[in-house]
Formats: sequence, C-alpha cells, structure tokens
Amino acid sequence: MNPIQTHLQKGNQKTVKAYARYEALDFNINVYMYKCNFDVPEDFGEIGAILVENEYSKKMFFKTIALDNGVTFTCDSWSYLPSETPKALKSLREEDLESLRGNGEGERKSYDRIYDYDVYNDLGAPDLSLSLARPVLGGEERPYPRRCRTGRPMSTKAQKKLFMLDYHDLLLPYVNKTRELKRTTLYGSRTLMFLTPAGTLRPLAIELTRPPSDGKPQWKHVYTPSWDATGAWLWKLAKAHVLSHDSAYHQLVSHWLRTHCVTEPYIIATNRHLSQMHPIQRLLVPHFRYTMQINALARLLLINASGIIETTFSPGKYCMQICADAYDQLWRFDHDALPADLISRGMAVEDPAAPHGVKLTIEDYPFANDGLLIYDAIKQWATSYVNHYYPQANLVESDEELQAWWNEIRTVGHGDKKDEPWWPQLKTQDDLIGIVSTIMWVTSGHHSAVNFGQYDFGGYFPNRPTIGRTKMPDEDPTDEEWQSFIKRPEDVLLKCFPSQIQATTVMTVLDVLSSHSPEEEYIGGTIEPAWEAEPAVKAAFGEFQGRLNQLESIIDSRNNDPLLRNRSGAGLVPYQLLKPYSDRGVTGKGVPNSISI
Repeated sequence: MNPIQTHLQKGNQKTVKAYARYEALDFNINVYMYKCNFDVPEDFGEIGAILVENEYSKKMFFKTIALDNGVTFTCDSWSYLPSETPKALKSLREEDLESLRGNGEGERKSYDRIYDYDVYNDLGAPDLSLSLARPVLGGEERPYPRRCRTGRPMSTKAQKKLFMLDYHDLLLPYVNKTRELKRTTLYGSRTLMFLTPAGTLRPLAIELTRPPSDGKPQWKHVYTPSWDATGAWLWKLAKAHVLSHDSAYHQLVSHWLRTHCVTEPYIIATNRHLSQMHPIQRLLVPHFRYTMQINALARLLLINASGIIETTFSPGKYCMQICADAYDQLWRFDHDALPADLISRGMAVEDPAAPHGVKLTIEDYPFANDGLLIYDAIKQWATSYVNHYYPQANLVESDEELQAWWNEIRTVGHGDKKDEPWWPQLKTQDDLIGIVSTIMWVTSGHHSAVNFGQYDFGGYFPNRPTIGRTKMPDEDPTDEEWQSFIKRPEDVLLKCFPSQIQATTVMTVLDVLSSHSPEEEYIGGTIEPAWEAEPAVKAAFGEFQGRLNQLESIIDSRNNDPLLRNRSGAGLVPYQLLKPYSDRGVTGKGVPNSISI
C-alpha cells in the first residue's frame, strides 16, 4: 500500500478516506499513475472536493484526477476570486494559505511549501571559528530586506552565548586626557565572553584602544588567552587594565550614580512636598535614612577634587566627568526597577509565563535570581499599601502633594532629563506602585548588592585593581621597554597595579563601606507605628516580612547547589549579598532599608 491518502469531502462534513495504489508508469512523459477505490455510502450526497495527502518523503506533483463517472480535474488549473470560490472549497482555500504562511516555528525542509519571513541571521559560522561570526542583517540596528525562513538550528554561540563588557565608548574620549596625568593611563576596552555549557562566563578576547594623539595613529590590539609565555603575560596585563575599568565603572556608576546620587532628588522632593502625615511619605522615609548625610561625606572625602576616588582610580580627575557622561548616556528611571534593568542590559527577556515575568539569559545569575525575589516582595508590599490608601485611580491624579512631588523629581531633581519620553506618568495606582517600588528597590536591594560585597570581592587588590598605572608593554615600545618586559614580566605587572598607598587606601575604604552599623535597620525588619495602626496595612507588612524571612533558606540552598557553578564550588565566595538580615560589621550580606553607608 502506497502512502498517498485521499479523502472525498462533502462540504465541511465527514470524509471518506482511502489509500492510492501505484498502477503504472508512462515512460514517455515520466508520469506515474495511482488508483484509489472509495466505499461511498449511499447517503453521502454530492462530492464537494478531493483532498490528496502525500506521505512520501519526496515531493509529488499531480497533473490530473480522473473519476470513473467521466469527470476529470486538471490540477492547479482553477482560478477564482475569494468571493467566487465554491462553498466546498472555501475552507480548503483558507487552510492552504494558512499552511503556506507557516507559524514561525520549527525547521523547514526543502520540500516544504512554507513561505515565512526571517532576518539574515544565517550568514556566519561561529561554531567553526569566532572569526566567522557575522552580525544579523535586518532590524533597527542594520535594516535589510527579509529572507525566507528556514528555521535551521542556531549556532551554539546567534543563541545568546556571547556577552560583552563594553567600556569603549564611555572611556575613549578620556584616554588622551587621562594619559596627560601622572602615574596613570587609560584605554577604551571591550571584553568578549562566552557562556559555557556549565553556565559560567569565560573571557575570550580583550580589545584595548588608544585613539590618535600627538601625530600618532590609533593603536588597537586584541588579546586572547594563550599558552605561549609572552602571550600569557600580555593576557594578564590586559585583564588588569579591564578590571581597573570595571572597578571604576562599578564605583562611579553602579554604586554612586545609580543609588546614592539619583536618590538624593527623591529625598529632597519628599521633604518639600509630602507632608509627614502623607501615606507615601510614611512608606518612603525608612528608605531615606542617613542617605543625605552619607552623600555629603562622599562629596567631602570620596568624589571631591584630589579625593580618594580621583587618587586611586585610573581616570583620575576625570572620574566624575565620566560619571556624568554615564548619567547622560545610560541612566533612565524606567530602567532602575530590577526586571527592566535586566532586560535593558540584555540579561533577560520579557516572559509572562516565567515566575517574575522575565526569563534570564544566564540562568545561574545570582544577583538576578536573588534580587528578583526581593524586588517582587517589595512590589507586592507596595501594591497592598498603595491600593489601601488609593482605592480609586482618580485619587492618585487628584493628590496635589503627590503630583507636585513627582513633577519636581522629574523637572528639578533630575531636571537635565526632564524632557525624556521614558518618564512614567503618575495617574493610576499602577503608576504609583511602579514608581515607589523602583525607589524602594534602588535604596535597598540594588545598593546592598553593589556595596556590601566590596571588601570580600575587591579588598584583595590583584583581584580587582582600581588603576592601571602603565601602558601595555606592546604599545609602541622602545627596545629597552620590550626587553625589560621579556626579562621580568612580573615587574611590569606590579608597576601597572596600584601603588602600596593606593591599594591600602582602597582596602580601608572598602572595609568601611562594607560594614553594617549596630543601628542598621533592615528591610522588613521593624513595622512603622503608622502602619501598625491600620489593620490592613499591618497584615500586608506581615506578609512582606514572611516573604523576606523565607529568603534566608532559599539563598542557602542555592549556594549549596553543586549545579549552580557561579555560586557553588571550590574557592568561591558564597553569594549572600541579598540575604535580608545581618550582624554588625563586614558580613557580605544584609539588605538595609536605606543607603546608610
């Protein structure tokens, strides 16, 4: 029996099925003949259509279908406007078009009659060599006509396996200016990393760039891991420079700018426009404790001219200008909530079916995994609180104090960005929930994650140098410089590292910054009197506390899971930064309500 199945259809009713058998071959025109017998019930009625399905692995084209009653259908010969199509064929016509369009899924074979669209994402072959990787053509970044989709398997590398630590554009304008300063240097840098099957990142290449200067052309070099002795030492030095860039970015942008600095306008506006009896003032005040004082100390000792940051980090006196550039180019309020932050950095995509509404690009990402639990707990608490005091949306929009508060944050506190289109509106309960949840997350979870692990992860300066004092030995070297590197490369590395005074200064500062005060107030720890007086708010806060208390055991179990290679393994510091509670001192854990250090 041959795998060609035929159906007689009566309109949209049941069909009569039979298999066609091979009968003969006309050698002159190379046409095969198949014959099929149907058992048609007497009450079947008028035959509406004949449907033929080919179960062979190869294509077959039908020329004619002849019935015993003398009726012959010449295949592919009918022409009807959609409105003139015989009733029995209408559904088949629609089904045929639907099958031709495809659904954007699965791999297509050469014999499939499916015409789906796709971008040009199949030109490279990075599995054979990274040098054969090619960008996708099509979309906003590289507009291009669409091609017919094949759905062939993607490279193990166009599947979000390559990541980049990119400080090129931010640092490049300051390279030549920084090199005019004494005992420091700078590059624009890009570091390419590969996500291994185990879920860990492995650096593949580092690109260091010096722009043209003093008649010299641009200098650019790519370093890769090497078994060759000279290449291995150059790789160590390139990593030292990138780590100094990362240390500066961490301290100036991830820590200072995105927590301390952007929060001060929220505090000022809260004090200027929200009465002490305003429910949103009551909600936010625990998250503002000591922040103004600590920011003032930072301006006095850390980020001031000739202060600790300028004297121990690579960009020197240009540190805060780089911080301002980052604010201008990168900071957005609507990206400060953790899910939006992860999406904006390419570390997650929206997924309504996922537990937190996002699917992580790197599944074993401790900051994201633990942080999303904290963020969700904060948002649920904020949701219950806001909906209690604002049961109708019009109460939000008609709240004069609240509207003045939000308007001043946007137009004065962050006035240099007042015309940006991404500022959230404040009209509904959901708008307010999103705004206060973002502020509460930034001042608690985000700050804790970037601050209280600094001594553990950065106190040992070779692990995270804050400055690269000398240029790479292969950047326009003299014969004497190159021979000095070849003979004693360890001396060149030590000269590139921070000096003793720089290293000990940073170590001391990180120890102070990573310390919890005996008076620390932790997230969800103590209920405010105003909340305790309202039964519904008190109950919501109790639920908030309960969710936070569960995090302790969840984080412990994750740190003990041998499959989570980024937080469990020989020599790894357990990731505990988002455990809600801590003892005093340097503990590497604990999430205070506010930016208090």
